[in-house]
Amino acid sequence: MNAARFIVRGRVQGVFFRASAREVAVKLKLNGHARNMIDGSVEVVAYGDAVALDQLEAWLHDGPPSADVQELYREEIGAHDAPDAFVIK
Repeated sequence: MNAARFIVRGRVQGVFFRASAREVAVKLKLNGHARNMIDGSVEVVAYGDAVALDQLEAWLHDGPPSADVQELYREEIGAHDAPDAFVIK
């Protein structure tokens, strides 16, 4: 199993970004979470297949139609203690 932490910056809060990211992650069979950060960004942590993580990253570059993604950062993380679902925090 692989895992990655993404930080998405731009107009990404208040535009259904977390809910949309959850829908995509569930379709890709990824577990993890999406949460708003105090600085206005969204953090997405996902666990699963490497190809699915790459597909999630591609989606995060654009996000839902009402979002305006300006920056996307990806960090590979340890896959231990992976959750068994994808949740919105």
